[in-house]
Amino acid sequence: MIKVAWHPLYAHPLPEGHRFPMLKYELIPGQLLHEGTISEENIFHPEPLAEEHVLLTHDVSYWKHLKNLTLPAKEQRRIGFPLNAQLIERELRIAQGTIDGAQFAMANGIAFNVAGGTHHAGSNWGEGFCMLNDQAIAVNYLLNKKLAYRILIIDLDVHQGNGTAEIFQNHPKVYTFSMHGDKNFPFRKELSNLDVALNDGIGDDEYLSIMLSNLEKAFLEAKPDFVFYLSGVDVLATDKLGKLSLSKMACKERDNIVLQACRSKGLPVQVSMGGGYSADIKDIVDAHCNTYRLAFDLFT
Repeated sequence: MIKVAWHPLYAHPLPEGHRFPMLKYELIPGQLLHEGTISEENIFHPEPLAEEHVLLTHDVSYWKHLKNLTLPAKEQRRIGFPLNAQLIERELRIAQGTIDGAQFAMANGIAFNVAGGTHHAGSNWGEGFCMLNDQAIAVNYLLNKKLAYRILIIDLDVHQGNGTAEIFQNHPKVYTFSMHGDKNFPFRKELSNLDVALNDGIGDDEYLSIMLSNLEKAFLEAKPDFVFYLSGVDVLATDKLGKLSLSKMACKERDNIVLQACRSKGLPVQVSMGGGYSADIKDIVDAHCNTYRLAFDLFT
């Protein structure tokens, strides 16, 4: 059975100005349940992540400042909102959901986290609404437990996975592939194993062609036994922050190519949803739900 991580705290209200993006964390599972793509049996509610697993990825001093809510104001501004205990718990549950999902994927081929994709969090910093890097934490968990030995991270959010790249720079067992807007946030990029920087305004055919050739290269060079996929839908033409020009159908085909590749190679894949900031929440939710619909067609 395909499992989906969700918790009520995923939709925790943020300060004014940040609440709209949080709506999708309620609406995605609601839509999937309503249309029958998933049932309550598919959903699991992760517990908070244990500190020992945080510290496999994040610097102890940074983590202590986070959990004690003592991060300096300048560093909180870099994250994008002031800290509170519920936000920290939310981040811990997201990261645990990705770990649990990785283990479910080993049994079922694929698993999802309704939230996650917090790829701007580095080993000792938070940034861009990301405090703990959920997929990096899950990667280190799998490696530490010897549940996987060579891991590929496919990051197709419109923003570079700079935190993920920094955490795994020069790591022999982790291959990071980020395809992102060249002139988009973060403006200081880190070095992934494979970075593909896209010009503003790129459309469907060119995007898919570039992605396909580089995806093949990533699989060839990584030789993975496990895949993490960050499926941000901020690549859409309707996205307020993305600067690309993809249709919803091209975004769906992007996901289809990635998931088909994982399935054909017999590779388990954990999917975290990443960004999406279209003006109409329906565009965000439908594009994210397409990823689930494809997975349930391919893996069940």
